[in-house]
Parts: sequence; C-alpha cells; structure tokens
Amino acid sequence: MLYVSTRGGSAPITAGEAILKGIGPDGGLYVPEKLPKMDKSLEELSKLDYRGLCYEVLKLYLTDYDEDELKSCINKAYDEKFDNPLIAPLIEVKGKYFLELFHGRTLAFKDMALSILPYLLKSAAKAKGLDKEIVILTATSGDTGKAALEGFANVEGVRIIVFYPENGVSSIQKLQMVTQEGSNTAVIGVKGNFDQAQTGVKKIFTDPEIGSELSQKGIMFSSANSINIGRLLPQIVYYYSAYLQMVTQKHISLGEFVNFVVPTGNFGNILAGYYAKSMGLPIGTLVCASNDNKVLYDFFATGEYNKNREFYTTISPSMDILISSNLERLIYHSAGVERTKELMACLNKNGVYSFTESIPGFKGYYATEAEAKGSIGEMFEEGYLMDPHTAVAYDAGQKFNMEGQASGKNIILSTASPYKFTEAVCSALNMETETNDPFVLMELLEEYSGVPAPKALSELKGKKVRHKMVCGLEDMDKALRQIIM
Repeated sequence: MLYVSTRGGSAPITAGEAILKGIGPDGGLYVPEKLPKMDKSLEELSKLDYRGLCYEVLKLYLTDYDEDELKSCINKAYDEKFDNPLIAPLIEVKGKYFLELFHGRTLAFKDMALSILPYLLKSAAKAKGLDKEIVILTATSGDTGKAALEGFANVEGVRIIVFYPENGVSSIQKLQMVTQEGSNTAVIGVKGNFDQAQTGVKKIFTDPEIGSELSQKGIMFSSANSINIGRLLPQIVYYYSAYLQMVTQKHISLGEFVNFVVPTGNFGNILAGYYAKSMGLPIGTLVCASNDNKVLYDFFATGEYNKNREFYTTISPSMDILISSNLERLIYHSAGVERTKELMACLNKNGVYSFTESIPGFKGYYATEAEAKGSIGEMFEEGYLMDPHTAVAYDAGQKFNMEGQASGKNIILSTASPYKFTEAVCSALNMETETNDPFVLMELLEEYSGVPAPKALSELKGKKVRHKMVCGLEDMDKALRQIIM
C-alpha cells in the first residue's frame, strides 16, 4: 500500500514515510493510492478484542510494518492507560447509543489515535535508519494538543511543539497543556483562532528556508494533527468496534446498517468513518454535525465551501474551525487529483470554492449554542451527562431522525468528558454557580450529577504552569526558532 499527495506533487511513498513526513511537499495530504477492503468477515471480527480489531484494520494500510512490529505498537498503545477494557465502550441510554471515546489519559477522542502514533512514528524512523531528531509540530483546537503532548513526552529522539489559540480553548484544556511535563515538550499560545494557527503551522512545514535550516541541524518535521495519515488510520478501528458492540449487545443483527453521528471540526473523525464504510462496514449515513461555525453544513447543503465568514467562539471549541483540512482528502477520493488541486488553489486564493460533484452517504446538520445546551439538559434528564461537542452531535442526530432521513439505528460519537467543559455544562444544566473556577465547578457538577470527576482533571489543581510563551500569528516561525534553533 503506497501513499500519494492529494495535490499530486509527490511520488508514491510507503505508509511509514507518509507518517514521518506528515504533509506533502506541495502542501497536500497523504492518502492511500486505493482504499482497501476488509479481508475478514464481520463474524470473524466479532470474536476479537480492540487490539485484535486494530491489527486487522491497520495491517491493510500499514503494509511496510511487519506483523510483530505492528502488534507491538498496538499493544503498547491500547493498554492500562485506558480506564475501560473495551477501550471505547458503547453505552445505550433509553434507545440512544453513544460510543465513548474519552477513556484515555487526556479524556478526549484524540487519545484513540495519539496513543499509537508515537510508536508508529518511531518504528518508521528506525526502519529508515534515520538519525535526525524529529520535531512534532502541531496546532490544536483544544484536545489534540494535550493528547499529543502526553503521547510524545520524553520519547527519545523526538521533540513536540504545540500551538493553541490563547483564548480559544476551555480553561481545563489550557491547563492540561500548559502544565505538561517532559523536557522535550513546548506549548505556545497564539493570538488568533485555530484556523490561523493551523495555517501558520502548514506554512512552516512548507517553508523551504526553514526546511533547509532544519536539515543542516539534523532535524526534520512531522505532525500529530489529523493532517498526518498516521492520526487518521487508527480512528477507523473504533467504527468497527462500535458496530460489533451493537451486535454483541443485541441492538442490531450482523450485517444490519447503522448511521454514525459525528461532531466535526477538522473532518478527520468523520473521514475515518468514510474509510470504514469504503472497507465494507455496513454504514448507511455519516451525519456531519457542526456548531455555529457551520462551514461544513453549508458545504453539504449547497456544494459551496466558503471560509469567508464570521468566526464564532463557542462552548464546543474543538469544532470552532472554518478550514476543515481533511475535507481535502474526501474531495480527492471523490473527484481526483486535478480537481483537488484546482479547488485548493481557489480556497487559498479566494477563500471559497464550489464542488458540484456528488458525495453520497453524508448528511450535514448544525446546532446553535442554545440547542447544544438544551441537548445537554435533555439527555441529563434521561440519565446521561454529555460534553458540548457530543451535545452538538445529539442535536444533529435528532434532526436527522425528525426529517425521516434515518434508516437504521444512530450511533453518536461521544468525544470528550463533560468535565473538560464544566462552565458550559453547569450553565446548560441551569446550576446556580457564583464562580468560573473550573475546580470548584468540577466539585459542584460532581455533586449535582452523581457522575465522578476524572482524577486526571481534578489533579490539575495546583500543578505548576511550565509553558508561558505566547506569540502573534506573524511570529510563529520566530517562536519555533527560539525553541529548536
């Protein structure tokens, strides 16, 4: 299995090379030359645990990793750091189904892929005999940053630098990052939003001057964002896991179709579902759930992608995105390289493009902030506490059902612990609070809901802030040089 750039400016390379490079030299994203089909039956897969399932999926994509190497990466990634033996348990609440993806160390779905990426990257570097230091360069809308920092902290031969929007993440998300330990970690606040930070990171990746300076110092860049194919592929696994749990819990029969409702920002999470469907998993519709920054909703409704609009800071900050990078991969798979190059050039030049080709199997909905808060309250009354991102997906799923679009049961991807967003959740539940202190709110929410606060978050209280650097958007390259040059 070889990988090419969505913009055609790269000769085919192996999976390991694509993971090491992170992004194509032309600014495109690496994709498989063709999407494979699952070579095991659903019945055979239903007998496997999460690690076994992971191997059966990833062996089809990571063909340059031998069996022992790949299984070693998987076993090291999906171990006791997850607090549930199922890794991603499926929860049924009065006929509604939630796939909980927040049982890893940082309590967000990014752990699902970022637990294995460091091992995949190190194996690829070893196989190529690289003696360069690898610098992981990443922009985050909130959850990727901490999950990447946790995964790469103190990994020999690797440094990680995370840029985050200074005023665009929750107070808990920020604390998780700025208190991160590890001599090889750096966290930098950016005076801008996530899109601007991500654009700055992509610019650094493709800057020939910076690339030359790094090469002379024996350093190379890679990424932990979902622009890295090594982030995307492990996410396919939990779609299979969710489906098979629906079968084993007797909610569906083997072969019956289901729909997935996915809170979506950078489009990587839902794109993994598209890959799973392409492999043969019985998925009917992939419901793309957006918040008030509804650029993806408009795209699926009209075919026009337009980032030239007001940017909203919402209670679901990981979805506060106007440039959904992974949509480029879907366009490539749907329309080919020349069309992708044309549209990305339009986006870079004018901030807008029109895509008239059909992309079956997707449906877009969006939830306002008020609707998301209403959903948190509604599901709490039914006995389930949701974070704001999951609430956006819940609302989208309800609209999907009301329109009569749903054929088959819906599985909602629950992407983060509600305790990462205590202020928003407490407000949604109309709790009377007189403070914005996240730790006080954590205690109040725990008492009110009866749902225990995760120890990893409550232990943040009093931790030393280790990363205090903040820079302007125009100074991201200077901040980078200050750290690694």
